Amino acid sequence: MGMAPHGGASYPRAMSTLYEAVGGDATFRRLVDAFYTRVEADPILRPLFPPDLGPGKEWQYLFLTQYFGGPQRYMEQRGHPRLRMRHIPFTISPREANRWLQHMLAALDEVGIPEPYLGAMRNYFHQAAGAVIDAAEPERRAQATGQANLAGPDAGA
Repeated sequence: MGMAPHGGASYPRAMSTLYEAVGGDATFRRLVDAFYTRVEADPILRPLFPPDLGPGKEWQYLFLTQYFGGPQRYMEQRGHPRLRMRHIPFTISPREANRWLQHMLAALDEVGIPEPYLGAMRNYFHQAAGAVIDAAEPERRAQATGQANLAGPDAGA
């Protein structure tokens, strides 16, 4: 499987992109909705998100559709994705990244993405979760610095 010019995976000519193969916009909308339903109920992740989840849902939807071979709407509206840079304001330890990944993988299963596309998407989400980790676990940060709470965006820096 090669890489398409947009950075996502490419597929045999009959289905030129993963985006098309799994059902396009409607499938990705369901994926993002299923993911955010889980985030809303998660006591670890919910505090990392703003009160209004609407804009974040839209950006994630636009990013994922673009990454997996759909329209370049994210790039047109926000420029280069810069995944790590856009997550710098948040202190993300392996704990938060793993919770994020757990919810995204459950959303993939809920939506019913078929193989081989499911495997490709799972691989991407594993990589993405690891890419945004910028801090140790909160307890280890506190022990290392002698501080009880390092919840701000500069924590662990």
